[in-house]
Amino acid sequence: MIKSEKRGNIEIVSFSTGKLNAETADEVRDYISNLFSEPNSKVVISFKGIDYIDSTGFGSLLSILRVARDNYGKLKICCIEPQVLNLFNMLHLHTIFDIHNSIDECINSLNSDKKG
Repeated sequence: MIKSEKRGNIEIVSFSTGKLNAETADEVRDYISNLFSEPNSKVVISFKGIDYIDSTGFGSLLSILRVARDNYGKLKICCIEPQVLNLFNMLHLHTIFDIHNSIDECINSLNSDKKG
């Protein structure tokens, strides 16, 4: 369900399922949170193909963001499907998460961050 690849010092996470919901949220939260066990970790989450996120999924994302910040990590997300992006906007989560259009944009942003 979770796919991960490393590009330099940046972990890129994607999914083979179309949903981030109560069935999948705990696994996603635990897996990605663990990537921040090392301080200053950099993680990109690609939501390509995710066409549904429920409240449990959003809760897991907020939990991941908290773990990242607590460990001085950087989290960027990208490739959000339009209907899911509408939910991010309605919930004002676009003001909390660093959202980009593509993986490459996330990587460029991480590489240009002064503290990154």
